[in-house]
Amino acid sequence: MKLLEYIKKEKIYGIIREDNPEYSYEIARAYIEGGIKFIELNSPLEVTKKLKDKNVVIAQGGIITTTQAHNALEAGASIIASPIFQNSLVRFASGYKAFLIPSVTTPNEAYAAWRARMSLIKIYPVAEMGGIQYMQDLVKPMPFLNLLPCGFVKLEEIKGYLESGAIAVGIGRALYGKNDYKEIVKTAKEVVEMVR
Repeated sequence: MKLLEYIKKEKIYGIIREDNPEYSYEIARAYIEGGIKFIELNSPLEVTKKLKDKNVVIAQGGIITTTQAHNALEAGASIIASPIFQNSLVRFASGYKAFLIPSVTTPNEAYAAWRARMSLIKIYPVAEMGGIQYMQDLVKPMPFLNLLPCGFVKLEEIKGYLESGAIAVGIGRALYGKNDYKEIVKTAKEVVEMVR
């Protein structure tokens, strides 16, 4: 199954933004135990290396240079996720046949990313841009966009984002904010079940 179709099927894109590698790895393990199949790490590459054989698709986030992108792929990431949209990363991804998820905020940027043949586009920070209503406003004139809203998404908003046209939802601190391993597993399971 192609990555885009797999993301559409799973609908939950778990995000971990932590500098501490041990903590990031623990959260990732809890996500996996809870049934989350896509994890974006904004952590040292050692975490990506440790997770690459764990039956999970790893995205390395925070990528803004081609050197970072290359290092992420070498470490075992299947996806390059960037907080920006820029042509050098598009060219890199095309050359390496890598799956790139760029981030955009405006309709113009979203359309430009689509024109650059980006199969999945992150809307970030979606909450700051207007949340579910903003998603609806983007999708209405451009229903061909495959959008992944991220940034301060709440658990109770997941269904609303999916109903507004998102193909999957990126969620981070709302999933692991309780810091307790068992609680993270429980929350992950609930979220995965919710979108089934």
